[in-house]
Amino acid sequence: MRIVKDFIGKEVLDSDVNNMGIVDDVEIDKETGAVLSLVIKKKGISNVIRASKSEDIIPFDLVKTVGDKIILKDTYDI
Repeated sequence: MRIVKDFIGKEVLDSDVNNMGIVDDVEIDKETGAVLSLVIKKKGISNVIRASKSEDIIPFDLVKTVGDKIILKDTYDI
């Protein structure tokens, strides 16, 4: 599915432009084809040594902008 390929590997930034990680997978509603959430793989040393959970699931409702990078909404945008 093309939309999945468009998301995989994109860097995800929070509203303060902090790096959240990279899109590793996309959850899709099979009936409608709508994107439900993004699975974000964390980068950095904590992921390498498995000091923390290595992925987060971000509901697609929290996505503000999709371009070269994906930017999440600020709390006042929600």
